[in-house]
Amino acid sequence: MASRPINSTSPRGVSRRAALGLVGALVSATLLAVPQANAAAPGLDDPAKKEVAMKLVSSAENSSLDWKAQYKYIEDIGDGRGYTAGIIGFCSGTGDMLDLVRLYTQRKPGNRLAKYLPALEDVNGTDSHAGLDPKFTKDWATAAKDSAFQEAQRDERDRVYFNPAVAQAKADGLRALGQFAYYDAIVMHGDGTDPTTFSNIRKRAFKKAKPPAQGGDETAYLHAFLDARVWAMQQEEAHSDTSRVDTAQRVFLNNGNLDLNTPLDWQVYGDSFHIG
Repeated sequence: MASRPINSTSPRGVSRRAALGLVGALVSATLLAVPQANAAAPGLDDPAKKEVAMKLVSSAENSSLDWKAQYKYIEDIGDGRGYTAGIIGFCSGTGDMLDLVRLYTQRKPGNRLAKYLPALEDVNGTDSHAGLDPKFTKDWATAAKDSAFQEAQRDERDRVYFNPAVAQAKADGLRALGQFAYYDAIVMHGDGTDPTTFSNIRKRAFKKAKPPAQGGDETAYLHAFLDARVWAMQQEEAHSDTSRVDTAQRVFLNNGNLDLNTPLDWQVYGDSFHIG
């Protein structure tokens, strides 16, 4: 599963809301200033394209294309983020799991995870299980059968990761592949001021190439972005395997598949996948 920074400057840490506010402001300002990406081709927010995106992320996060089977997923993968769970890898140590359970509880008071809110607040920013063990994992899996909890997972995924990534990519003039590259990056790295978070990966790419919205070549820019992404992954042992870029996104880019059209064939961590 993905692992994101838990330092105080990352949205996957205790100040995620503040960092996302900056991202939202940047996206809004950029959207006013530049034309949108290739309106004729479906973007990643097209339902069919979004389904492809969910499968691509799941192949890396769960070694499976069945992303809908991951609502119940939960384990500590030993990356310093505590428990990692759900369809996008919400983490007990990075704030987004706390926000998810808060949303679920707002919508359905008295749910079986509500009692863990104080513990989730206490362990935020750490890898501790204090107040969660021994029944949290079982209660999570049981809650995952509830359609209200599934909907909350999807809504938080979209609010925190998918929508900001796609909006920024469109503002940069990128088509579906570039939109997915941004989404996958923000899922793994979160956002904030840390050098390896999404905004700074993007800034690092800007030093090598300009995006289409600034008059640059889309393919050249995406290579620069993926290079910057690989650099960021290599800064942490948990991300040292860069195959989700090298033998997946880079393959699509080298094939000129900027609209992320199917069929798609790729590998992640040595496993082969296909979408027909």
